[in-house]
Amino acid sequence: MELSLRRLRMLRELHRRGTVTGAAASLHYSPSAVSQQLAQLEREVGATLFERMGRRIRLTELGVLLTEHAEDILDSVERAEMALEHAQGGVVSRLEGGVWASVASGLLPTALARLAEEHPGIEVRTTELAPEDTAGAVLDGSLDFSFVIDYSDYAMPWDPALAREVIAVERLHAAVPAGSILETSISLAALAETSWVLAGPRSHFGRAVRIACRRNGFEPRIAHEVEEQSTALAMVAGGLGVTLVSDLVLDVVPDGVDIIALTEPVLRTVSLAHRATTPTRRSLELVIDAVRAAAAERGLAASSTPP
Repeated sequence: MELSLRRLRMLRELHRRGTVTGAAASLHYSPSAVSQQLAQLEREVGATLFERMGRRIRLTELGVLLTEHAEDILDSVERAEMALEHAQGGVVSRLEGGVWASVASGLLPTALARLAEEHPGIEVRTTELAPEDTAGAVLDGSLDFSFVIDYSDYAMPWDPALAREVIAVERLHAAVPAGSILETSISLAALAETSWVLAGPRSHFGRAVRIACRRNGFEPRIAHEVEEQSTALAMVAGGLGVTLVSDLVLDVVPDGVDIIALTEPVLRTVSLAHRATTPTRRSLELVIDAVRAAAAERGLAASSTPP
């Protein structure tokens, strides 16, 4: 019997997610591809590993047994990869990362260009996720690393199984319709009577901004609730309200929007999360160095200790 690591990963994700669709989404495959691979795994083992329970799939006793060993096998493979990288200087590796829009546009192009020049054997592939989902994708093994956010008024809950490396500290700024505010800086409270364009309270950003507003004595009047920052800025340019934007977004602010500094800064810390293993993979250390250097070039360098 020769077991495929790819099929063992699919088995592990099926056990965690409970559905083929969930396992496929976490591994970035189609459900049909996962079903075919799991059926092949059953043929290789020569035993029934799954039982269908409506829309969900339950592992048989043999399926659970194989999953337990799959965890050990996959952990051993990861440790072997780390040992080889350290022995070889980390020059050949492929990493999967989770990003969101402003990091993808503001830091990655510079960081990955530097990495490609200095360490061409390291390949980084990225998937755009909501900031709320990136840490979980690292924790369950879908990604090798992801970017996460902590706001000065609202820190993200943290799992001790994850380590994080601070990359940058950004300020939030008021984005207002062009010409509507003449001052170069304002207090957040000065926007209390203004209509807002803001993400919903379930998003990390939307919740953090609401908390900052309440700390300044008011509840923002949400005229338009939108999740995409580019959409929010387009609506601000159209005179429909104000919003807040971070340093990494300033390069893509459209015409018709003025950026005004806040007199009492609202900060957010951008960190890179990875599984807390010892030692850290050499290739991942090089990615962290490259992204930190890109942040420093933009004047966003941070200390190494999360707030």
